[in-house]
Amino acid sequence: MQRNRTLCALLVGCMAIGVAACAAGSKRAWTTVDLATELANPTRPQMDRDRDSDRKPAELMTFLGVEKGMTALDVIAAGGYMTDVLATAVGPTGKVYSQNPPAFLRFQNGAYDKALATRLANNRLPQVVRVDVDLPASAAIPAGTVDVAVTAMNLHDIYNRDAAAGQKFLNDVYTTLKPGGVFGVIDHVGSVGGDNQKLHRMPKSVAIDGAKASGFVVEAESNALAHPNDDHTKSVFDSTLRGKTDQFVLKLRKPQ
Repeated sequence: MQRNRTLCALLVGCMAIGVAACAAGSKRAWTTVDLATELANPTRPQMDRDRDSDRKPAELMTFLGVEKGMTALDVIAAGGYMTDVLATAVGPTGKVYSQNPPAFLRFQNGAYDKALATRLANNRLPQVVRVDVDLPASAAIPAGTVDVAVTAMNLHDIYNRDAAAGQKFLNDVYTTLKPGGVFGVIDHVGSVGGDNQKLHRMPKSVAIDGAKASGFVVEAESNALAHPNDDHTKSVFDSTLRGKTDQFVLKLRKPQ
């Protein structure tokens, strides 16, 4: 009898270890190769897949540690390229808030509004929630509930127009994140003392100083979007640079 009890205890212990291992495995972060394969799925718009070679979404998502089941926020999502990427990365069990300020959606006769509506038509991305309001948007995005937020090529415009507004923007994103949450900031590299407003750029140091002032810790930087041939003196809309500017990528962490 004692021997049978011992065997049962061992079996239960092994089963528990197995369940724990499976649970840990289900939370394992993507590899860049695996996520790149998922993003190549023809259910994503061809236009997006054509942009992937320049924007390197698989590298960025793995750098930021995006996992299936997470809650993500695309801050100033525009037409939703990054929203679509995040939806793939968090999978059907995750959630993605696709946020745009109302004024932004009115640009160019509502081009971004129409593009995002087309992208989400027919419930194509059921895990995506449109949030067409300015941050903070506590009614739509409860404070302290987001695992990872991303903003791509937006911070420079806010900071260049109004540094105080840029700081508020960072503060508002900080508020949405869970303790330990990550904010990925991608932007065009500018030069200290350069006409960054005209060129649509910002010095990386300005972004870092603002992030630290909001309480973020700069955990890591990535050179995935570095382009050494860009000397930071031309507009990001210059025909020789469009889509291939030198860009910094920051991984900011909200402390636990």
